[in-house]
Amino acid sequence: MTLTLDLQPDIERNLLAQARLRGVSLKDYVLDVVAREAHVAPEALARPAPAAAAKEPANLVELSESVRGLLTDEEVDTLFKRNASFSRPPIEFE
Repeated sequence: MTLTLDLQPDIERNLLAQARLRGVSLKDYVLDVVAREAHVAPEALARPAPAAAAKEPANLVELSESVRGLLTDEEVDTLFKRNASFSRPPIEFE
């Protein structure tokens, strides 16, 4: 059976990020979710074995690729805002 889904962009980004975290394609990840919800054992799905493990990220930018775009700049600013109560007191020079 072929099924076409029109996903909202944020849902697509979240699903794609989850698929990347697991090292599988978006299609394979969605099939796993559907199979799980249909109470079908994953072994029952006829699919080729996953490709060889992806190369290790070379830097922080590559490492964060799978979650890029999940939060807006404003949400990131809010989450990582410095709390003044935990900051060090200023150093005074004479």
